Amino acid sequence: MKVVVNFDVCESNALCMEAAPEVFEVRDDDFLYILDENPGEELRAKVEEAVRRCPKQAIKIEG
Repeated sequence: MKVVVNFDVCESNALCMEAAPEVFEVRDDDFLYILDENPGEELRAKVEEAVRRCPKQAIKIEG
């Protein structure tokens, strides 16, 4: 799977980081970073939770 974030709408509110800290990180500069664009299938449930939690619907999964 590939994690895609639309940074134009992302508010960096860190809800995705709470759901999947292995994949997402909001740093001290208040920007979201994708730590792993292609996480393994063992993280799919966490990434799907991050997608559901995103209030701006800025995250999607391809594949």
